[in-house]
Amino acid sequence: MKISAITHILEQWAPLSYAEDFDNVGLLVGNKEANCENVLIAHDVSEAVVEEAVGKNCQMIICFHPIIFKGLKSLTGKNYVEKTVIKAIENKIAIYALHTALDNHKKGINYTLGETLGLKNQRILIPQKNTLFQLTTYVPSAQKTDVLAALHKAGAGSIGHYSQCSFTVTGEGQFLGDNHSTPQQGTKESLSKLTEDSLRVIVPKHCKKQVIDALQDSHPYESVAYELIAVENLNPDIGLGSIGELEQSMSLATFLEHTKTSLKVPAIRHSASEKDQIKKVAVLGGSGSFCINAAIAQGADALVTADLKYHDFYTPEKGLLLVDAGHYETEHFTKKIIQEFLTKKIPNFAFTLSEVNTNPVKYF
Repeated sequence: MKISAITHILEQWAPLSYAEDFDNVGLLVGNKEANCENVLIAHDVSEAVVEEAVGKNCQMIICFHPIIFKGLKSLTGKNYVEKTVIKAIENKIAIYALHTALDNHKKGINYTLGETLGLKNQRILIPQKNTLFQLTTYVPSAQKTDVLAALHKAGAGSIGHYSQCSFTVTGEGQFLGDNHSTPQQGTKESLSKLTEDSLRVIVPKHCKKQVIDALQDSHPYESVAYELIAVENLNPDIGLGSIGELEQSMSLATFLEHTKTSLKVPAIRHSASEKDQIKKVAVLGGSGSFCINAAIAQGADALVTADLKYHDFYTPEKGLLLVDAGHYETEHFTKKIIQEFLTKKIPNFAFTLSEVNTNPVKYF
């Protein structure tokens, strides 16, 4: 199988267009047209992980964190990033990173973190903005069903738990073709009028190209009229973090112990809190100080995240329990998520979990 075939499947699942602007995701090292027989799945990529891939005859590493985050101006092996990239290139091993493309997935790392803590009725904490468009087009009534079916197949009309959504208004359309036109209905150089349906569908950002291609391919007109405009509606399926409820309320001390046990963390940091009971919990794997206010706004009793700074613990003013459970510890589920997804999509292919512990933080 070519590496491009694997990356195509990954990008249908976690589209790169939903990654955060600061991120560096996708194929970072390697030739997408190269053949691949075995894939190693890792949280981070280090020299040890590349050596593991070599030893296990893997031609590709799929990782969560990108090894190349900032631009490289040279490759001389002066730091761990350059050494790792050089080793991958020397051994013809491709590296593909998912990071915030998977972070923003509704059932991605944050959902799994919430599941691990026992959260029910989860929903996205911070829906991503500017991810939806509205497509309006005009179709002869007789062809409406076929065109609409093509749009839906390409991904249009999906909103939350609903699919094949659309709105139709019937009216009179008119057009005048010049002497070079070949109208499917009417006569060129004559004003034509006929009954048309105006179709409106929501288009997720990552589906724009295929939806427009489907419209062009299925529409009966020689020149297709359509409008594609951005809408401000929040997409309930794309965004960072997750928020849900524990099955039963817990005291603060019980919840802290529950978090330590569930995440297998040797120690956690937390803020002071006046909460007697913890029920509604927000989570964000990795660095999550930016979502403190969103958790407060949605009435969370606690926020489980990582990389909180000293002054972050003052922010909730005891109204929200902040729990810093460690960056790696709140994200280490990613390897299993990726492996389970790819194994279902390509069942007769070898996807091996890395055995290298890439957590740079040690506890004494």
